[in-house]
Amino acid sequence: MKAIILAAGMGSRLGTLTNDKPKCMLKLFNETLIERQTKIFHSCNINDITIVTGYMSEVIDIPDVNYVKNKNYETTNINESFFCALEPSSNPVLVTYGDIVYEQKIIQQMLEITDGIGLAINLNWKKYYQNRKNHPLSEVENVLVENGRILQIRKNISKSLEKQQIGEFLGIMMLSSEHVKILLERYSYLKKNHMGTFHNSSSLSNAYITDMLQEIINCGINVNPIFTKGKWCEIDTPEDLKNAEKSINKFQS
Repeated sequence: MKAIILAAGMGSRLGTLTNDKPKCMLKLFNETLIERQTKIFHSCNINDITIVTGYMSEVIDIPDVNYVKNKNYETTNINESFFCALEPSSNPVLVTYGDIVYEQKIIQQMLEITDGIGLAINLNWKKYYQNRKNHPLSEVENVLVENGRILQIRKNISKSLEKQQIGEFLGIMMLSSEHVKILLERYSYLKKNHMGTFHNSSSLSNAYITDMLQEIINCGINVNPIFTKGKWCEIDTPEDLKNAEKSINKFQS
């Protein structure tokens, strides 16, 4: 099992908190966000860990991991960082955003997925935004689910039919080795042939992972929701950090 943590971003919405560090190096009590993730991975016997760096990469110093730098982090987005690290694999690959905090049982649940593409999804997501005044619902990475399949993935999905569900993508996904190959082949094709806007982004180089996942869905590949039961939070603003500090004792690792 291999894990990739995407941690190239600056975290500009955190203001002065990221003047001297990337946001994955922010601390909750005495543990950085990225230390917490690697600790959980090791507890789950995931020891092949790659961290994708970018902004202030020299500050990230975690032992016993591999590093890949997105040298174009200033002009590209998270999808580009993802493909900086993704390579053919004979084993499943777990991918996480670097700015999230979660219970270990979410990872344990994801490890049960051995086929296809599985995304960690929370259906009870709106409660996490009751105390996030600086992170509006329009910024949520939503999924539209029907009959156990994800039909759409993008920000701000607000309408659904009777048999459909709207959830939030938590920034955690599992890829089978076969689907790693599918993603690499599609991305290679797009790099050579695609021009202009890419789904909900201005270009392929500025795309989010959600744009790439929608591309795969549109190609007829199943992307499956994994409805998680553990606690989770995202650190995107100073308000998020304060909220996480209040609830961190509720998390288990």
